[in-house]
Amino acid sequence: MLLGVIADDFTGATDIAGFLVENGMRTIQVNGIPAANMEINADAVVVSLKSRSCPTIQAIEQSVAALKWLQSQGCQQFYFKYCSTFDSTAEGNIGPVTDALLDALDEDFTIVCPALPVNGRTVFNGHLFVLGQLLSESGMRNHPVTPMTDSNLMNLMDAQSTGQTGLIDYQTIEQGADSIIEKFSELKVQGKRYAVVDAFKAEHLNEIGQAVNSLKLVTGGSGLATGIAKNWAEHLQDQTKAKQAGYPAKAPTVVFSGSCSVMTNQQVELYKAKAPFFALDIEQCMGNENYVNEIFDWVVSHSNESLAPIVYATADAEKLQTIQQQYGAKKSSQAVENLFSALAIKLQDFGVRNFIVAGGETSGVVTQSLKVDSFHIGPQIAPGVPWVKAINKDLSLALKSGNFGNENFFTTAQEYFL
Repeated sequence: MLLGVIADDFTGATDIAGFLVENGMRTIQVNGIPAANMEINADAVVVSLKSRSCPTIQAIEQSVAALKWLQSQGCQQFYFKYCSTFDSTAEGNIGPVTDALLDALDEDFTIVCPALPVNGRTVFNGHLFVLGQLLSESGMRNHPVTPMTDSNLMNLMDAQSTGQTGLIDYQTIEQGADSIIEKFSELKVQGKRYAVVDAFKAEHLNEIGQAVNSLKLVTGGSGLATGIAKNWAEHLQDQTKAKQAGYPAKAPTVVFSGSCSVMTNQQVELYKAKAPFFALDIEQCMGNENYVNEIFDWVVSHSNESLAPIVYATADAEKLQTIQQQYGAKKSSQAVENLFSALAIKLQDFGVRNFIVAGGETSGVVTQSLKVDSFHIGPQIAPGVPWVKAINKDLSLALKSGNFGNENFFTTAQEYFL
């Protein structure tokens, strides 16, 4: 095993797994810490956790446990994968987990690279942009769990970690890998523990990927996976058969949307014009024990239509704020997650075999509820969003981070059925 990835949520895990497969690495995704005796034959393994917004101590414990399992598999390099919008609070969990992994590996330096230019996530002079807007001015400022109100990655990292953060700007990046490596050394001498790296085009990520070849731990979004995969090119085999194993079959399908991102709002609105739709009522989620049965009956009644029915809690920023004020952010989110969990189980028992899910938290809940422990990685529906197929049962999932994919994502996903 060449590369071991620790991802802080389920959609982030499939995101980076898809990029690794597209760049020639035989990749398996596992959900949670695998059993000690689990045997995996792959170039890379992605361990997906639900550690993005859980208590920090829990995130650290899970991440270090994943690291130890990957070390037991003989991994040569490790990658802590978080969201390309650096989703976190002032306390973490990105900084504390990075520190814990560095300490566990007895290392004193790594990079911070959330950039994913193909999806509009770019870093310029240490500031993170989303589709040309500063992170703090993008839709992420209204995120219900991790609102992002600062775009300066050095500030964000310094606020939640034990060390200091330096910058490797785009001028250095464009001089190539050797210049980046030289800058690593300079920052270490200055006492820096982390280096934010500028990147606003694919070529930058290729140079950074080459430069980090000697780093035991790398941290970032999925974009850097392409550059890192190139470092292992001479060790890789043909990926065709592995990718075929991840294709979904034509079978009963449902769409769940729990994300309230700007793009998911657009995707839901467009899909509602084509397919059956059911908007969740938060009050019913919280107080009506029979509500899940009502929705189940509705989904079943629309299961034979040309496009899969969608059940959604997606709301725009104004409506989301009203819901949170009325019911409480944590209670309302938990009620929606519990509803999706129970509904997924009932639909699986009924015979639904394909789940298209929008939102990291919702994806994690659905995957755990369906008891899927590992995936084959299939074709990419959109950059960073592949179809994945369970290894242990007849289920396929498309797990989408909130702002990923274009407006037609839900329809496009259904065009891959064999």
